[in-house]
Order: sequence, then C-alpha cells, then structure tokens
Amino acid sequence: MNVEDVYVLSVIPALTLLPASMQSIEAQAMLLAIGLQESGLDDRHQDYGPAHGYWQFEERGGVAGVLRHPLTGSLARDLLNRLDYDSEYVITSELVHVIIEHNDIVAAAFARFLLYTVPERLPGRGEAAMGWQQYLSAWRPGKPHPERWAGCFAQAWEVVS
Repeated sequence: MNVEDVYVLSVIPALTLLPASMQSIEAQAMLLAIGLQESGLDDRHQDYGPAHGYWQFEERGGVAGVLRHPLTGSLARDLLNRLDYDSEYVITSELVHVIIEHNDIVAAAFARFLLYTVPERLPGRGEAAMGWQQYLSAWRPGKPHPERWAGCFAQAWEVVS
C-alpha cells in the first residue's frame, strides 16, 4: 500500500480512537516512518518470519509487551473492546497477533501504543537521529537497517506536513 493511503486509511483512523494526547503530528510521522522501515508498507506478514502487520509485530514481542505494559494494556483492551473484538474472545497476544495482520487500524494503534512506552518526547521534523533511537528502543529490531531510516523519516514527514 502506498504511504499516503496508509496514512489516511490506517494511521489517522487509529489515532482518532486513542486519547488526544496520542494523536500528535510527531506520532503520525513516527508511525509512518516505522512502517516504512519495517515493511515498506508492502507486507502484512513477514517473509520467512513471525511478524505481522505493516509495523511487523511479533506475538511474544511487541503484542505481548503492549498488552502487559502498565501504560498501554488497558488502552489496548479498551480499543479492542470498542472495535468489538472482546465480545466473543478472550484478548490474548495470539488473538491480537492474528488481528494485526488483517486490521491495519488495530496494527497502527498497537504501533502507537508501543511508541507510548518510550519515555522521551517524540521527535519532530529534522530529528531523525532521535527517531532512530526511539525506534530501536521500542521495536528492538533483530537486523536493523540504519541506512534506510533517514529516508523513511523524511518521507513520513512529507506526508504528514
């Protein structure tokens, strides 16, 4: 999917379901930059790997972390409740991992929740190095590709501006 479509169809709708304090332009840019970094916004299922969604969440990694974290666990469950996912199911990291592969709004919201666990303020335009550090802190990629980050970050800011 192209970055503009992900922004309009996934990021903005996801953030409108979250508290106003989580909807900043910096959050929007970071979500797009991380999606571009992680999957190029092309793959909802990692090639030869366990990660799902454009933000490439693993069941026992980011998904479980968001559900367990004291700042995000109740927010995540509230979101899933609003989207009618807990009326028939017990919310588990396994279930959310499946949902994230096919529901880009939930995937974007979980990406925002994961960023919310990083205590520093989100980076503004021109603060790609700070964004890289926050991405590393939150996602803990096994094979980071720092050479791509500046381009992903700049492209994300172009879209949100």
